[in-house]
Amino acid sequence: MGIDAQAFREVMAHWATGVTIVTTQLEGKPVGITASSFASVSLEPAQVLICVNKKLHTNAAIIDSGYFAVNILGVEHQEWGAIFAGMRPDVADRFAGLTWFTADTGAPILDSVLGWMDCRVSHAYDGDDHTIFVGEVVASDARSEGKPLLYYNRNWRRLAE
Repeated sequence: MGIDAQAFREVMAHWATGVTIVTTQLEGKPVGITASSFASVSLEPAQVLICVNKKLHTNAAIIDSGYFAVNILGVEHQEWGAIFAGMRPDVADRFAGLTWFTADTGAPILDSVLGWMDCRVSHAYDGDDHTIFVGEVVASDARSEGKPLLYYNRNWRRLAE
């Protein structure tokens, strides 16, 4: 018997994490969400995992397309994080005003992010209310400068140096 959802949320709020925007396309239209459930899986081949709530449109879009990109946000992208997290309900098109490009798969890669990984889904696992997607990284790039956007205790944070 596990703990209740609120107790779990409370403990997980104390785990500091980076912030990403996971993107894909569905029927030629870009879709994406803010995600902090992201980790590296292996080096050879290079693989990462993301966890996406099954209720979200992006979950179905990744299943349909078979690919996704992970865009790692810098502190200057906090507003993007809020928009893609659905915290700005007045924003109908999350990609409005953003410049993006594609690499190998067709997943949108946002200009000026700290780093990005373009991935083909190699595995999708049932994680109860989430799907755990493992993606093989087929293209990537990173900036040499920048400060990461962090999420801790239900707030956006910056590294103290």
